[in-house]
Amino acid sequence: MHIDIVTLFPNMFRGPFEESILRRAQEMGALSIAIHDLRLFGVGKHRQVDDVPYGGSPGMLLRPEPIVAAVESILDRPVFRGAGETVDLSTLPPIILLTPQGRPLTQALVKELAQHPRLVLICGRYEGFDERVREFLATDEISIGDYVLSGGELAAMVLVDAVARVLPGVLGYERGAEEDSFASGLLEGPQYTRPPEFRGRRVPPILLSGHHERIAAWRREQALKRTRERRPDLLGPTARPEDAGDR
Repeated sequence: MHIDIVTLFPNMFRGPFEESILRRAQEMGALSIAIHDLRLFGVGKHRQVDDVPYGGSPGMLLRPEPIVAAVESILDRPVFRGAGETVDLSTLPPIILLTPQGRPLTQALVKELAQHPRLVLICGRYEGFDERVREFLATDEISIGDYVLSGGELAAMVLVDAVARVLPGVLGYERGAEEDSFASGLLEGPQYTRPPEFRGRRVPPILLSGHHERIAAWRREQALKRTRERRPDLLGPTARPEDAGDR
């Protein structure tokens, strides 16, 4: 998979993308990332990328011209749907705005995005995007949560990390991503490692039993219990908090 990221702050990505799983994903060829400086596509000699909103609202908005120029340069083709113009969206990679107004990033959406060979992520700043960018350039908008960040850069990092984890072979062990929280629709249950006893607190005996089927059943039960306690919404509208007791 290849991911292009359009941002006003390219240096923000240096550390996170050079460490841990993201570094491994790139070294093994499962993932490539290109960071594009939006300022290089700014308007005029001062490379302006923002301006005051019409109507007198506070703050600044990202102008459409630099964003469109950046994306069309990256994809080497016209992609903005101007008046009287048509673009075959089926031939484009997802062009995604990182914005609080987008659809929530979930594990199901992560798996959906991972099916594409290429993504283009556009990081918002200031008061957001000129609406023409939303309507006639972007093909999707994604939010990582119901809160506001200073810009879309951190959201882009989260999205890239989540997608990289589900690419084949990246985690280095079979079924790794399938066992994470949310992958099965449940939170992950409790996990233990050595020592078997620490300051009087022991690992549950079932995990030391060697009975793999019983261990799998216990883990499923614990995942359900934890999900009922902490995120009953994941179990559907009929789930009740009082159902969180042992089964």
